[in-house]
Amino acid sequence: MAMLQVVSPVEQTSTPALSLPNWLLRLEGLALFIATLFAYAQLGGNWVMFIVLLFVPDVGMLGYALNPKLGAQVYNLAHFILLPLVLLALAWAGGWTLGVQIALIWAAHINMDRVVGYGFKYASGFKDTHMQKV
Repeated sequence: MAMLQVVSPVEQTSTPALSLPNWLLRLEGLALFIATLFAYAQLGGNWVMFIVLLFVPDVGMLGYALNPKLGAQVYNLAHFILLPLVLLALAWAGGWTLGVQIALIWAAHINMDRVVGYGFKYASGFKDTHMQKV
């Protein structure tokens, strides 16, 4: 596993390095991923369901089979944190425990992606994400 190295923009190195904003986004994702796991556990969520649903948001990448622009749009929508947060709020307010659990799984997925450096996609290519721009 490669070591993460934080360098200033003016430093030049021959080894790949993460910028400070990229490193902070990954750390933020880790903190939120842990928080969603904790909340899910506190609700007594089913861990088999958690594992089964954890990668469902990645179904959004199927849009790339049609074209990169559509693929990026669908993928980004499935990885937009506001959507699981709205589901969480509505489910919580309505007393819908399963909805709360689904929202937490969805948010966990998004934050897990941030930890490993996956971000919002650009139409230029699947591997071209906002995480590479920071």
